[in-house]
Amino acid sequence: MSATAHMINGFDPAKASNLSQDEQELIARRKRLLGPSYKLFYEHPAHFVRAEGVWLYDPDGNAYLDVYNNVPSVGHCHPRVVEAISRQSAILNTHTRYLHEGILNYSADLLATYPSELGHVMYTCTGSEAVDLALRIARYHTRGTGVIVTENAYHGLTSAVVEISPSMGPNVPLGPHIYTVPAPDQYRASGKDVGEVLAANVERAIRDMQRHGIKFAAFIADSIFSTDGIFTEPVGFLSKTAEVVHAAGGLYIADEVQPGFARTGTHMWGFQRHDIVPDLVVMGKPMGNGMPIAGVVMKPDVIAEFGEKVRYFNTFGANTVSIAAAQAVLDVIRDEKLMANAAKVGAYMLDGLKILAQRHAGIGEARGAGLFLGLEFVKDRGTKSPDGETSLKVVNRLREKRVLISASSPHGHVLKIRPPLPFTTADADIFLERLGEVLEEAA
Repeated sequence: MSATAHMINGFDPAKASNLSQDEQELIARRKRLLGPSYKLFYEHPAHFVRAEGVWLYDPDGNAYLDVYNNVPSVGHCHPRVVEAISRQSAILNTHTRYLHEGILNYSADLLATYPSELGHVMYTCTGSEAVDLALRIARYHTRGTGVIVTENAYHGLTSAVVEISPSMGPNVPLGPHIYTVPAPDQYRASGKDVGEVLAANVERAIRDMQRHGIKFAAFIADSIFSTDGIFTEPVGFLSKTAEVVHAAGGLYIADEVQPGFARTGTHMWGFQRHDIVPDLVVMGKPMGNGMPIAGVVMKPDVIAEFGEKVRYFNTFGANTVSIAAAQAVLDVIRDEKLMANAAKVGAYMLDGLKILAQRHAGIGEARGAGLFLGLEFVKDRGTKSPDGETSLKVVNRLREKRVLISASSPHGHVLKIRPPLPFTTADADIFLERLGEVLEEAA
C-alpha cells in the first residue's frame, strides 16, 4: 500500500487529470521541485493566497471557513501578532546566547499559566524538536529507554520522534523499545472505567518491558488523543495512568501541541482537565501563531543533571522575533478572553453536533472539549463499526462547500473539528448549516 493511503484525507495524484489545467501544472511543479513525500489534502486540493481571522481565500477571492487549523491559534494573520513580528524584525533577530529581556518576560508569563511545580522552559523551533528534547531529558533522567504511547499516536517527525508515532503507518516502524496501548475510547468501553483500563494497560506494558530487560523511561500522551479519535471524557481519566507511571519510576510527558493554549476552554492546558502535573510538557507552533517556536516546560529536578552535564543549544529556537510573536499570542489569548470563547463556542458547536447526530443514524457520537471536537461515523450503531468512507466523503464535500475540516482515528472515521480560537457562534452556524446539508445529501 502506498504512503498516501496511510494519510487521512490525502489527495491521490492518480486523479490529477480531473483537475483544472492550472491545478495540474501546480501539482506537477510541486512534484518536480519538492519530490514525492509532500502530500496534499482533499480529493480536490485547495489553493490559497491569503488568510484573515478564521477565513482563507483562493486565487478567485472565494472565502473558505477554517474549522481545522490550530497552528494559527489566535486566527490567521492576527494584527497584533503581525505587528509584533514586524516591529521586532526591524530591531533585532538573534539567538539565546546573548542577554535579552524578551525571552525572560515571555518565559515568566508562560510559566505563570502552569502549575507551580513546573518551573523551567526550554525552547525549540517545532513541536517535533520539543518532543525530541523531552525524550532526551526523560531518558537521561531515568536512565531508561522504554516509552509507551497510544496505538495511533502522532508526536512528530524527527528520527527519534517518528519512532513513537504509530499513526505514520507500517512503512515507518516503531522503535524497538516503544510499546503501544489502546487509546481510552469511552464510546466503546461497554461501561468500563476508561481511566482504569488505560492505567492497567500501561502497567501491563511496563511489566512487559521489564521482562524483556527494558527500563521504563516515559509515557507520552496528547491529552485529547487528537489522532486516536479525539477522546475527551470523562474529565480526570488520565490521573490513574499518571500514578502508575510515577510508581514505576517513569516520567509523564504531556504533549500539548494540539490541546494546549486554551483550546479546551476550561483550562489553559489539556492535562489540567485531568488534575495531573506532568514531569515534562511539550508545545508546538500554535505558541507563535505559526512562527517557528515551540518548547518544553519541566519540573526543575528533571532537568537538573541534564542541564549540568549536557550542553543544549538551538540557534533559531527562541530567537527574538519568534519570542515577540509568542508574547503577542499569549497576550491576545488573555486580552481577547479566547479561553472563555473556546468554552462558549465549543459548547454551542457540540450541542449542534449532537442535534445532527440524533437526525442521522450514521453518526455514532459527538464529543469534544472547547474548540476541539469529534464527530464519529459508524456503519451500525449496534456494532459501532467505524465508517471511514462516509467520514471522508463528508470532509471532501464540505471542502466543495468551502469549509475546511479533516478526520482522525486509524480508520479516518471521526471528523476532526479544531478551528482557530476566535471562532464565533456565527461561524459555528455556517459550519453546522453546511455540515447538515452534506449529511442530508449523504442520506
